[in-house]
Amino acid sequence: MAIKSEYKWRPPRFKLKMFKDSFKYYKSRNPPPDLKNIIDFNHPNLSKVRKISTVENKVHNWEKLGLKPLNKWNIYELITVPGLIYIENPFTEFGQQNWILKCVKDFSRKPNKLNLDAHSLLHDNESWWEACFKEPKSEQKLLTKLRWATQGYHHNWDTKHYSEDSKTEMSKDLCDLTELLATTLGFSEFKAEAAIVNYYRMNSTLAGHTDHSEINVEAPLFSISFGQSAIFLIGGRSQQDPAEALFLRSGDIVVMSKSSRLSYHGVPKILRAEIQPWEYYENPNPDSRINEEDWCKAKSYISEARINLNVRQVLKSGQSKLY
Repeated sequence: MAIKSEYKWRPPRFKLKMFKDSFKYYKSRNPPPDLKNIIDFNHPNLSKVRKISTVENKVHNWEKLGLKPLNKWNIYELITVPGLIYIENPFTEFGQQNWILKCVKDFSRKPNKLNLDAHSLLHDNESWWEACFKEPKSEQKLLTKLRWATQGYHHNWDTKHYSEDSKTEMSKDLCDLTELLATTLGFSEFKAEAAIVNYYRMNSTLAGHTDHSEINVEAPLFSISFGQSAIFLIGGRSQQDPAEALFLRSGDIVVMSKSSRLSYHGVPKILRAEIQPWEYYENPNPDSRINEEDWCKAKSYISEARINLNVRQVLKSGQSKLY
């Protein structure tokens, strides 16, 4: 029997127009999906995206936050999904290392909440980072088990609500980063109040969903990728609506604003990164250094993982509490 090409199989055209069927198609392992129709911002299709300009921002802490100068940024909006903004990796190589290390070492510590908390896998006052690397056996057991960490208002995965009784401090650096991004894009009133760090393994997916738990769904949601690449799927208010697929690489930022804020979205597949922008850098600031031993551990982790750092505003402007 002749072997058929793995790229000849296609679901019916009408099905690929719907989010749920596009998700199933791109999730497929056998046969693997054809990737040619995915929006690739390395070579943007100007029939689907338009380049947008930024608001003048006189803030001078770009370098401190690991960002390139604003004039080197490429920013686009999807024509088919208004309000869906894409920023092509605005991070320096040093910035990538710094934020990856923050995500795996700092943001996985108490008092942030982890999926591991429900399973008693960590000893009292022991962090996931410490437990993973204190001995080889621990590393093998725990390294792949971290799935998410939350800070600020902690999202309750059962009730889908936030509570004033479940709230910790947000990382100042993370607030500074996302509020600077917001100001640059014209969202001057944005305030970072909740964050979820998702830790993906190479076989992970994120099912289609909408982010509607916040009181303020008019404020934008910031989603930052580090590590291995992903296919990101974004549709409309229903899983019956059409969807667009985007490549997301390390450092890329997606901003869901306006009508896209409540759109169905998900991650059907993680892909090997073709390049590793976190590998090499010349540190422009000798006062900012990364511990080489820590980075070696983080680099090992990110070689088999993708990190998604997403930040949102929970309250309406001027509101100080949920109730």
